Amino acid sequence: MRLNHLNLTVTDAIEARQFLEKYFGLRGTEGGNRGFQVLFDDNDLVLTLIKGRADEVKYPGTFHVGFIQPSEGHVDEINQRLRADGYEVDAPARLHGSWTFYFRAPGGFTIEVLS
Repeated sequence: MRLNHLNLTVTDAIEARQFLEKYFGLRGTEGGNRGFQVLFDDNDLVLTLIKGRADEVKYPGTFHVGFIQPSEGHVDEINQRLRADGYEVDAPARLHGSWTFYFRAPGGFTIEVLS
C-alpha cells in the first residue's frame, strides 16, 4: 500500500504550487485555477492545493509536511536558498535525531526539511 493523495487547504493555491515546485521539485499540472492546483512528487503522490479563505486556513500547531533530503548538506542548501529569497527560516539544528528546520510556507502551512 502507498499513500495516493493529500489535500492541503491554502490561502493561495498558485503561490503555494509555485513555491513547492521551486524549492522541493514537485511537478504541477497544466491548467487548474486560482482555487485548485495539483502537484506530483517523484513517487506519484498527488498533492492537491485548494484555496480557502485566510481565516479558514488554520492547522494544528504540530501539523506539518516533511521533505526528507538525502544529506545534511541538502538541508543547509535549501535553508540558504530560502533565506536568500527573503523567507524567515531558522538555521537547521539537531532535533529528534535529524538535521532539520521548520518554517511557515506560502499558503499557510508548516514545512519541515530534514535529513
